[in-house]
Amino acid sequence: MRLILAPMEGVLDHLMRDLLTRINPFDLCVTEFVRVVDMRLPPRVFHRLCPELRQGCKTPAGTPVRIQLLGQEPDWLAENADQACLLGAEGIDLNFGCPAKTVNKSRGGAALLADSELLYKIAKAVRAAVPAHLPVSAKIRLGLEDRDSYLENSQALVEGGINELAVHARSKQDGYRPPAYWPLVADIRAALSIPVVINGEIWNTEQAIEAQAQSQCADVMLGRGALALPNLAATIKDDAAPMTWPQVIALLLDYSALEVEGDKGVYYPNRIKQWLRYLKLQYPQAQALFDSVRTLKHTDDIRQVLASQAAVSDQR
Repeated sequence: MRLILAPMEGVLDHLMRDLLTRINPFDLCVTEFVRVVDMRLPPRVFHRLCPELRQGCKTPAGTPVRIQLLGQEPDWLAENADQACLLGAEGIDLNFGCPAKTVNKSRGGAALLADSELLYKIAKAVRAAVPAHLPVSAKIRLGLEDRDSYLENSQALVEGGINELAVHARSKQDGYRPPAYWPLVADIRAALSIPVVINGEIWNTEQAIEAQAQSQCADVMLGRGALALPNLAATIKDDAAPMTWPQVIALLLDYSALEVEGDKGVYYPNRIKQWLRYLKLQYPQAQALFDSVRTLKHTDDIRQVLASQAAVSDQR
């Protein structure tokens, strides 16, 4: 089994990848998407979204990172895949799964699931641009409005030359509402000769095992679940105990230090509140902490609250 840390726009940046790969046995990370429109992007764009390019395209813990591209023009996607590889990318991932309205209205992400021929053309162009020894993967959902186009789309991508497919087991219309339709991914797994990765609604070890069984996929991609339970991958792969709340507080302080020292410190208040919203799904204590920082706008104030929480935890 491989465990892959999913790309999550605006959440799983290089700092979060650094933090989560330190404490989990992830086999691969995928970056937030690089948006491609009508130009070959300069190196600085790739270095901003994937600073790991400067260290062998691996996180500080040594976990490989794959660069994800989002767009609709095959030739420009190919140009930027070539650029990423020249900069040191160890593989390219194509985004056909993002359900965000801002992305879909410009025919990006999941909007392309309505056009299997375009999926084929994109995959073929990118595969031709990427050196043969490097993988090209893609991520899709089960369909746009309905869960009905997944086999056609999957086969189109394989015919275009991709090496691996991750499937979020819901349609774009389903969004993130339970359930995830894992058995439908078994249809894809049976039809394809390449590795297929199951994704969607995996919050604990039991659900990971069930998702594997129902989808017939050995490999698992973790997204929101890895934020709600920060050592989820370790609980699945190494049978580790779920992190305690005091351990989570210590992790939040570590993350705070990374954010403040990094180049995204200005976003820290929003990022930490966003993470607490996910943590509330697994830790009841996160609600009170969220309430304590919800109206705070300055980094130092939030870090002071976290430090106070850590002190209280240490005294117990």
